[in-house]
Amino acid sequence: QGPLAKNSDKGTSLPFVFLVGNHSSGKSSFINYVLGRSVQTAGVAPTDDCFTVIAPGPKDVDQDGPALVGDPDIGFEGLRQFGPTLIHHTQLKVRDGIRNQDFMIIDSPGMIDSPVNYGGMVSNNSKDRSSTSSAIMDRGYDFQGVVRWMAERADVVLLFFDPDKPGTTGETLNILLHSLGGMDHKLLIVLNKADQFKKIHDFARAYGSLCWNLSKVIPRKDLPRIFTMCLPVASTTDGEAKSATTTEALDRHALADLHQSRDDVLAEVMKAPKRRIDNVITNLHDSVHLLLMHAVVAEDVRARYSKRQWENRMQEVSSLVLGVGLSALGIHFDVPLQFTGGVVAATVIGVGGMHWFNSSKLKDAEEQLTSIEELSASFQRTHPQEVSEADEFYSAIWARIRDPLRLSLWRTGLSDFPAVSKSDVAKLQNILDKEIPRLRRLASPSHHGSKHM
Repeated sequence: QGPLAKNSDKGTSLPFVFLVGNHSSGKSSFINYVLGRSVQTAGVAPTDDCFTVIAPGPKDVDQDGPALVGDPDIGFEGLRQFGPTLIHHTQLKVRDGIRNQDFMIIDSPGMIDSPVNYGGMVSNNSKDRSSTSSAIMDRGYDFQGVVRWMAERADVVLLFFDPDKPGTTGETLNILLHSLGGMDHKLLIVLNKADQFKKIHDFARAYGSLCWNLSKVIPRKDLPRIFTMCLPVASTTDGEAKSATTTEALDRHALADLHQSRDDVLAEVMKAPKRRIDNVITNLHDSVHLLLMHAVVAEDVRARYSKRQWENRMQEVSSLVLGVGLSALGIHFDVPLQFTGGVVAATVIGVGGMHWFNSSKLKDAEEQLTSIEELSASFQRTHPQEVSEADEFYSAIWARIRDPLRLSLWRTGLSDFPAVSKSDVAKLQNILDKEIPRLRRLASPSHHGSKHM
């Protein structure tokens, strides 16, 4: 039981872009725009309750969830952990003649508030069921966990909002807080359908509302860039594409800004294959840091337990040797048999009692060593420089592995926990210090200061 998720090193067969957001925020329309053909059904009302994987292929083929998850090559078998309901709410669409020939796009069900506990909003019947079971049974599966699973493996993540619900959907904010945290490097926040605003103060009100709601779940002063954009609709007779609303709503310069933002988002989407390389290296860097800290702290805890265990054994062995020695002297000097027998009996009882006492104390010591307080003390002892410098990166790594480490130590038991050799730690450190930088240089473009120019 280590700090890495099962099959975390196994990616999908192709890079992919993951879209998540409010219902009717334009996700399906944007997908059709990227693909260059109509694949997803778009509409104002919720039109799909499935996670839809759209992949390039030689001909149009649709497959259901069990076939998608059961495919040994495409890379979605990890979704089994979320249960049959989720499996039956996934589907694969293979399409010919689409523009994304070297990556996939995954559409997600639109998010809608419902009478369950989201963002502190408690339903009227929340006393009758826990918030966790409510959140899961709201869709029949752990939607938050599925989004996290998808986002961790995605190369680009798009979070869509629309003018009608600019960040006010509690489920969307809950997903941003719990499922998309730590993914800022590949997350793009999109305010779509911005051409629907007919007055500047309407836009300001919606944009301000979105920023206000995002500030509740993004714990920093500087908010990420919000891409305000719109999609073109069918071309007119003179060949110029119009926006979804009349040209009277926004002037030409404002529409040009929206179109430029759309082009920026599209450019990021098309970079998904290149991002796959960067994301794989980033994931390796992250995984090695997790493994290294897990190994170093676990070895510190195991070594302290082993020291106490060795001290107890030495006490027991010393008492046993002393008793045997006294018995041997008694026999050698013809001491009365009663005395020798008493020494033997006292030795057996004393060593047995000492073993029982030491075993109970070792059990207490194991519980103490695996407590959150002692594990944190081990982290501080094994990473003194990082702690003294208040290194936020290492603090974040520790926060991620602390609970899995405690569970791992508890399940295995400190007496059976394998030792971590110095050579193993050195190999992990070598990956961080030499191998990952070498991969970064190979993947990054040449620039002034790079060693591979």
